[in-house]
Amino acid sequence: MPINHAHGEVPDFPTWAAAMSQTSNRSLAGARLVLPDDTMTDCQRQRLISQAQEWGMVVQDVDSVDATASDDSARPHPADFDLPFGPTETMVDMRRSSGGEAIDWAQSRMPILTGLMARLKSEVDFGSARIATCLILEPKTAVLLRELKRAGAEVGVYCEPGAVDQRVADQLKQEGITVCADSSWDDDQARQGALDLMDRINPNLIIDDGASFARLALRERPRMAADLMGVAEETTSGVRAFAAMERDEALTFPVIAVNDSLMKTDFDNAHGTGETCLTTMQSLLGAHCFQGQRVLVVGYGPVGRGFALGARALGAHVSVSDTDPRAALRAVFDGFPSQDTSEALPVADMVISATGVTHTIDLEDMQAMKSGAVLAVIGGIANEVALDRIPNWLPDQVDEVMTISVPDGPELTLISQGDGVNYTAGGGNPIEIMDLSFAVQVSALAHLIRHGRELDRRVHRLPDQVDRRIASLALEARGYQVRHQASETVQDWRTTRFDARREKSQA
Repeated sequence: MPINHAHGEVPDFPTWAAAMSQTSNRSLAGARLVLPDDTMTDCQRQRLISQAQEWGMVVQDVDSVDATASDDSARPHPADFDLPFGPTETMVDMRRSSGGEAIDWAQSRMPILTGLMARLKSEVDFGSARIATCLILEPKTAVLLRELKRAGAEVGVYCEPGAVDQRVADQLKQEGITVCADSSWDDDQARQGALDLMDRINPNLIIDDGASFARLALRERPRMAADLMGVAEETTSGVRAFAAMERDEALTFPVIAVNDSLMKTDFDNAHGTGETCLTTMQSLLGAHCFQGQRVLVVGYGPVGRGFALGARALGAHVSVSDTDPRAALRAVFDGFPSQDTSEALPVADMVISATGVTHTIDLEDMQAMKSGAVLAVIGGIANEVALDRIPNWLPDQVDEVMTISVPDGPELTLISQGDGVNYTAGGGNPIEIMDLSFAVQVSALAHLIRHGRELDRRVHRLPDQVDRRIASLALEARGYQVRHQASETVQDWRTTRFDARREKSQA
């Protein structure tokens, strides 16, 4: 139970995590949790530390932080990544800020992107770039657009209505950035908005999400598409689509699979999406909504794994279902039972789709679920839950938490109308996580500006040194170090263990 504190009630970890994540959009994973020294029992403290570490946090007492902070040589800028544990009522809620304030807040916490862009500007001419971005339109995306514009590029952004933060869209227009997005648009207006962006800036580079914008360009603006230097694709589903196009010899431009970068997948997918989908669901259903619940995660890629680990730390009984036996076995070795959906669906209190594949949860799956079960998507592709197979399912009043009646089946609690939970009902992936992902994005753009006209018309991965560069910047910003060795450790391939043994015996 929480203990009263002089400045308010000290919460438990689930309550604190949900509040911190949702009000600030800060990343808990990778941050340092600073614990007060006199407000918890030993049992409470150990429970909190265990949960925080499961969420990827480094835990330190306030006294040790103060001592380390006095040694400036040890930690260059560590306080930027410190999150103090304490009462939730003292947190500043950035959801209530203006568009400009929200963008500035994010920008001040994205040192990797801003620092990398400062370097790339001296290496690459962004002045020739006309960049169309198809991304969730919120403060972190705005920072990316600002940085590209500052580097000399012409930039514009399109976003589907349900993922538009209107205060950010309005602010970017005031700053002279082309915005073809509005939260009030219907489907026809949204499609026209995408075409308008193509016509207004005639892009030679695209940052895409789900390969939707580039495929629309191929269909509706083929001459423009044929002249592209390339596309940077940030999602698993988008890379799959471009790979299929490559197999069918339908690509007319090179694609950089940003999603295949370890600095994207290992952080954005595993930590960012998993973490913010959890805390967004907590904000909708209650901070302790996972406690004691039977949660089925369908799809055990990086997103599903991150969600499963986080839900277990919050007290859920998690099981996993995946079509790939390798992923299913990985889940078992992580401590999760692997089940067929036919076995798991009827008893699950929550069903979470984490695949990015259409109709992952089909009508028959929904019919097998128990009445009142929660159904949510964290993969984020259209119709990942087969709502299109439910006649007239969409009511007049659309809520973030709504009850749907499944034909010949139960009533279910649907979250975010079956769209990606964290970006439709929450603030999207955390600031510090997107700092890394957007660093990969601008590296992909720089690579295309340098080499796009020479690259084959297929899906490419970024060179390994790009990931290493970004990781080094991120470690340095957090005050951490890598091991440095004075000598080369690669052994001569001619030397075997047998030679080493013989040399030892002859010594």
